[in-house]
Amino acid sequence: MADFSALRAEFEELLAKSGEAGMDRRERAKQQKRIAVLQDILTLHDSLTQARDERAALVSDRESEQDEELLTMIDEELATLSEKIALEERELDDLLYPADEHDARNVYLEIRAGAGGQEAALFAENLFEMYKIYAESQRWNVTIEDFNRTDIGGYKELVVFIKGKNAYKKLKFEAGVHRVQRVPYTETQGRVHTSTVTVAVMPEADEVDVNINPSDIRVDTYRASGAGGQHVNKTDSAVRLTHIPTGVVVQCQDERSQIKNKARAMKMLQSRLLEAEKAKHAAEQSANRKQQVGSGDRSEKIRTYNYPQNRVTDHRIGLTLKKLDLIMQGQLEEIVQALLDAERRAIRQN
Repeated sequence: MADFSALRAEFEELLAKSGEAGMDRRERAKQQKRIAVLQDILTLHDSLTQARDERAALVSDRESEQDEELLTMIDEELATLSEKIALEERELDDLLYPADEHDARNVYLEIRAGAGGQEAALFAENLFEMYKIYAESQRWNVTIEDFNRTDIGGYKELVVFIKGKNAYKKLKFEAGVHRVQRVPYTETQGRVHTSTVTVAVMPEADEVDVNINPSDIRVDTYRASGAGGQHVNKTDSAVRLTHIPTGVVVQCQDERSQIKNKARAMKMLQSRLLEAEKAKHAAEQSANRKQQVGSGDRSEKIRTYNYPQNRVTDHRIGLTLKKLDLIMQGQLEEIVQALLDAERRAIRQN
């Protein structure tokens, strides 16, 4: 069981040290992250303690109460408090024993059309809109970093940065192959086609995570372009970075400033390299651990979206929902929570 007195003492000590001059920049960043985590833990612990005290008082009141109307009111309050306590206990457990140390981070989403040509590109755009609406419901900020549109609409590929608390925690299991079954609007005979889109999810890297030697990077610039290939500006503001040792390539064209695009591309490159390290570590662990939620590998078919039957199936946990229309409108929380619950069960069993 966690020693909350010790955690509070650590929090107060770190808070007192945070204003000291001469601290190494990376050490200060690491310290600030720890302060933020401890603050969340202690705030939730205090709220949970208060809720438990209120529940105990209500239980005591119920034992001596005779009035049926008041008993009904007490029971309703107890049910509400019990639901709150269960939720906060789960949240506190996640903070104290995170399944992934990167859960609280921002994320990069890479959405790419797979099999299916134009139809796959159109579904890639549908997925982006789904994630965008879901992100807005979570009060996250969404920014398109790079994109490549087709002539009839849709995206061949799209890179999105999503900034918000626990973005990686809630989106990490979106990584993999998403399969769509529907009648394309170009289909004249009403036949259902199957197409695929791949999604990669990467936690935003900090400088303390990945140290890149500037001499290992090749920088290329080019003109940013919009739909149909028309230039959105007349200068070479878009930036492409190539990490020579690994061959990893990233590019950013969202900003009109080459300097800003380069900075954002560098953050993307760090995140790609961090994700590569995570994947390597996960591959080493998977030989010794049962993967109940799936590896998240891009080659793994994780979900099917069947439009004729208004059905979504997540193959990793055997979840089927007959509400595709709502899910495509960003109502992803039921799937997200089911995947997180499966992750918790897998951790407990190991």
